[in-house]
Amino acid sequence: MNTSHKPRKRFGQNFLIDQQVIGQIVSAINPIPEDNLIEIGPGMAAITEHLVKRCPSMSLVELDRDLIEYLKQKLADFPNVTIINSDALKTDYTQFFTGDKMRLVGNLPYNISTPLLFHLLEARTMIRDMHFMLQREVVDRLCAGPGDKCYGRLSVMIQYHCRVNPLIPVPPSSFNPAPKVQSAVVRLTPYADTPYKADDPKLLRQLVSLCFQQRRKTLRNCLSSFAEYIDSTNPPVELTKRPEQLSVKEFVALSNSIHQNKVSLDE
Repeated sequence: MNTSHKPRKRFGQNFLIDQQVIGQIVSAINPIPEDNLIEIGPGMAAITEHLVKRCPSMSLVELDRDLIEYLKQKLADFPNVTIINSDALKTDYTQFFTGDKMRLVGNLPYNISTPLLFHLLEARTMIRDMHFMLQREVVDRLCAGPGDKCYGRLSVMIQYHCRVNPLIPVPPSSFNPAPKVQSAVVRLTPYADTPYKADDPKLLRQLVSLCFQQRRKTLRNCLSSFAEYIDSTNPPVELTKRPEQLSVKEFVALSNSIHQNKVSLDE
């Protein structure tokens, strides 16, 4: 078996080599044989070889064709492992839904982590939980609250859909090659019922995106294109606030107010 695969920069490959961290990740996931477990970017199977002993029928999504044969040989004793050569950003994750909700795992390439998280949200009703290794800065954004400098669109939309739990800090020395940034493992658990329900989720996404494109402006200025649908005499939130000051609950309240006024005026 070829064990000399050179990490490829174009795939954002930083292979996890720290056995202590690997053990902590596997313990946090705590898989069982009945799980519908999918690993994104298994690489050299550093985590996979431990997961598959607990869940021998898991699925793997790997982009690097040169690693497919390696994985097949490495996991030859586990015939129920499914290996798919696919781009994680283009993969239709609903194909893995069997009636049992998916558990997603991955040491995600940092250059695609944010768009991949948004892509995965599209299948959130079929997902039980997600355990991902990410750049520490991204985990900080996922966890950030109003007023934090890293609070933004990613924070609001992930927190709207998921419970966020940061789990394990991971130093650069845990990888080969060592990245120039700190990393961390996070658990994302999609809500069965969101704490604050948007009447029009598409409108909520649109508002949050629009606001954080102009995060230093006041809400009144950010949302000028929606002015006719905002009751300025009794707004749902203070319009002199900046987007970074609004909680998830307040963004939902603003979205619902605009939606209701829009429906009323358009009738």
